[in-house]
Amino acid sequence: QVQLVESGGGLVQPGGTLRLSCAASGRTFSNYAMAWFRQAPGKEREFVAHINLSRGSTYYTDSVKGRFTISRDNAKNTVYLQMNSLKPEDTAVYYCAARTYYSGTYNSYEYNYWGQGTQVTVSS
Repeated sequence: QVQLVESGGGLVQPGGTLRLSCAASGRTFSNYAMAWFRQAPGKEREFVAHINLSRGSTYYTDSVKGRFTISRDNAKNTVYLQMNSLKPEDTAVYYCAARTYYSGTYNSYEYNYWGQGTQVTVSS
């Protein structure tokens, strides 16, 4: 069992930055591929980014490429999402997720564990 707790969300103006953190506890963090998803009001949950368990490979949805960066610190049991040049359409609840596999995937159903989410609002 893995417990995930997100933090770092908030209200930011368009063009601003935020860094989300997801702290994991319970099992060996380095055994899990990690991902970020988001869900805007009235929309389905969508994939944002994933990173494999050894930090060597990352993947992003097209709408965030060049603006968001996923990273992990296995010594701190934490995965991060650095979000730059934020846009109003990035407004959503952001969730981190873990799966017991080497690499991540963009399919939400392939993740075993989820955090409770953190709200990101981009507005002037």
